[in-house]
Amino acid sequence: MLNVALSLTREGTGWLRQHPELLQRVRAVPGLISQAEIDDARSDWHAACERFFQYARHRSKEIQRVMRVHRDPFEPIMPVLEAASPLAEYRKITEEIVQRMPDERRYPRAVAESVRAFLMLRLGLHLGLRQKNLRQLLLCPRGHFPRSERRLEELKRGELRWNDRERGWEVLIPANAFKNAHSSFFGSKPFRLVLPDLLGLYTHLDAYVARHRSVLLGNARDPETFFVKTVKTTSKDAAYDQTTFYEAWRLTIQRYGIYNPYTGRGAIEGLLPHGPHNVRDVLATHILKQTGSYEQASYAFQDTPDMVARHYGRFLPQDKAALAAKILNQVWQAA
Repeated sequence: MLNVALSLTREGTGWLRQHPELLQRVRAVPGLISQAEIDDARSDWHAACERFFQYARHRSKEIQRVMRVHRDPFEPIMPVLEAASPLAEYRKITEEIVQRMPDERRYPRAVAESVRAFLMLRLGLHLGLRQKNLRQLLLCPRGHFPRSERRLEELKRGELRWNDRERGWEVLIPANAFKNAHSSFFGSKPFRLVLPDLLGLYTHLDAYVARHRSVLLGNARDPETFFVKTVKTTSKDAAYDQTTFYEAWRLTIQRYGIYNPYTGRGAIEGLLPHGPHNVRDVLATHILKQTGSYEQASYAFQDTPDMVARHYGRFLPQDKAALAAKILNQVWQAA
């Protein structure tokens, strides 16, 4: 509020400064503003605005010295970040999804939704992408000709395609598709990563592309994105937008991630509902705990070390002390 007041009374650009005629409608209010103060402002409107501007600027500096941010973006995932291996802790959610997957012959749509939830989390953990890049990721099935880099640059989207030379699923995203496209991380080159075939990732990927995705689409038009919504009678579009993708991720966390002591279901005790952006916090904190390097943490999600230090890594003092002690204790173990 003080910043708004400052902008209104700033010399040269302040809207109130440019409209002294507003004083013609001001009336005295007992206990709030006197007629003498109104007359004083009328005699020199710019001086009155300047006095208020200086007053608001001093009050703003006083508030900055004592203010605290009460919203902690790390709060929903604190049980994960406090673990010795945050990535292994968060991975438990994907294991819970697989464990609770129903019979595909009886519940094909429920299985398709479970596999989609599994792949959302697994691709998020492997790629460290922002929500926009993840939900707009296009699909090129095996045997199809992939889109060219030029075409992906025009679309400002990435693509998941099969790489015959690497014998693996590859993600290719042009640099201009990223929010920080001009970052030194890219150097005008596209982001390219072959997904590792670990813990059944390729099994679920192949099943999703071959069967489950078409179950989710039904008779709707294919948006050509890898992730598609469950199409129902009221659905008009199978593509996710910012809101629906966040809700899908949050629902997955509520259903599989949060431990329920009454049912015994859920992977992590103390976890709270959250969206896909928190995955970047998990990746950064995990690498910081293992290496202590902001630079290596920045490689996990296509950003700079400075950005990791400011926004993503929850590098607690005890983590720093433990990492230093691990190196120093080698001297005592050798003795």
